[in-house]
Amino acid sequence: MTASTPIALSGIILFAHGSRDPLWKLPIEAVARRIRERQTEVLVDCAYLELTTPDLPSVASQMIASGAHHIRIVPMFLGVGRHAREDLPVLVAQLQATHPLIEFELQSAIGENSQMIDLMAQIAIDP
Repeated sequence: MTASTPIALSGIILFAHGSRDPLWKLPIEAVARRIRERQTEVLVDCAYLELTTPDLPSVASQMIASGAHHIRIVPMFLGVGRHAREDLPVLVAQLQATHPLIEFELQSAIGENSQMIDLMAQIAIDP
């Protein structure tokens, strides 16, 4: 009998700004649920920069404790302002320094993705 090789888990963190309004995060959580439905083998959670919990380090630590070796961070920003351009790369660098054996992948903000631009245009044309 051979020992089974452990499966390296991946994680996806949807990263958003945050708000004092508890209803604000519902669409982002809906995206997370949709990903979980489609990618059952991937850990998925939301993290927020401020005003909402959990924060990025907490979510990343939970995923790592669950066995994730690769974590993709998806900025859920339409525009590429200071948070996406400056704050988030610093947070990811801190995560990498804290967890040097984990691969962190920082994607571009969703608003830069041509598929998202096309989808928003289509919604505006044909709601």
